[in-house]
Amino acid sequence: MNSLISFVVVLGVLVFVHELGHFLFAKLFGVKVLKFSVGFGSKIASKKWGETEYLLSVVPLGGYVKMFGEHQGGEITPEEVSRSFSHKPVWQRFGIVAGGPVFNILFAVFLFMAMFFFAGLPEPVDTTSIGKVAPDSAAEKAGVLVGDTILSINGQETMSWVDVSDLIRESGGDEVTLIVEREGTRVTIKAVPAMQKVKNLFGEEVGERYMLGITRSEGVVYKDATLLEAVKAGFIQTWNLTYLTIMGIIKIFERVIPASELGGPIRIAEIAGQQLEAGWMNLLYFMGLLSVNLGILNLLPIPVLDGGHLVFLTIEGIRRKPLSDWAMEASQKVGIFLLASLMIFVFYNDILRIVQRFTGS
Repeated sequence: MNSLISFVVVLGVLVFVHELGHFLFAKLFGVKVLKFSVGFGSKIASKKWGETEYLLSVVPLGGYVKMFGEHQGGEITPEEVSRSFSHKPVWQRFGIVAGGPVFNILFAVFLFMAMFFFAGLPEPVDTTSIGKVAPDSAAEKAGVLVGDTILSINGQETMSWVDVSDLIRESGGDEVTLIVEREGTRVTIKAVPAMQKVKNLFGEEVGERYMLGITRSEGVVYKDATLLEAVKAGFIQTWNLTYLTIMGIIKIFERVIPASELGGPIRIAEIAGQQLEAGWMNLLYFMGLLSVNLGILNLLPIPVLDGGHLVFLTIEGIRRKPLSDWAMEASQKVGIFLLASLMIFVFYNDILRIVQRFTGS
């Protein structure tokens, strides 16, 4: 139940923010908005305020803003031209289309800013305490335990994890002597570092060095932040996640990250439920991460997505005339096919994960 509730809340908020971006930019440029819907399909509830009908629809996997004159063709009176989307300059239509993804990115900034302002800025605590010992590693074979604190290596005091890493790397594979503190007592351990591959965040090998197979304990303290510091940190966090999202997409195409890692609505619901159980801060962080992903993915140059429309508008701006109806229709069909294929694939991945979890395979 937690997964379902958190999924509806997270996705509903992100879809609302996305469509709000389109809506507000349309209003800014004087375009008449006929419908504002959160969700697709049959309407659950609707209310008309002014010239716009606001809807809550049954399928919560997206939404839409229907604008007057959105598609060229049909009769529009001279009085209505100023309110028609298709009669607006290219740069204004570009802004309206880009408004959705832009609002998703800005919403992530807002979420992270609020988290940092109320919870504080996280600062890692440099420590020589061991948080993880890899199975079958040199450290495990030597008797190193999680929770041990490394005091020295080969007689040299270790004040930081950098000291630990450097001394092990520089051992050249020779036996090292560790003095560790364990439950208030000092223990001497001898271990032989092994040459291991060094991998980056995406699992790519970037080199090799001597290691024991230990990871430091992740200690974090939270420092009170001013509003300005929180805003700055919110932008930095959003930029970092934007970069990682773009690189993640590139690595999928490069086959560095397997396509089986892609998840769909079921996976999102599972993670959202887990984050809710871990606390509201975790859920808000996940919402910010998902908002960045939604904004970036919508900017992909695929017909049907906002990014595809932006490509068409760019071409129109260069040619000084829109693409032909045939080209637009053909592109839309290709876009629908690609999105449908992707949805089927991520649903398959989600279901396969569930089956493997229950079968233990």
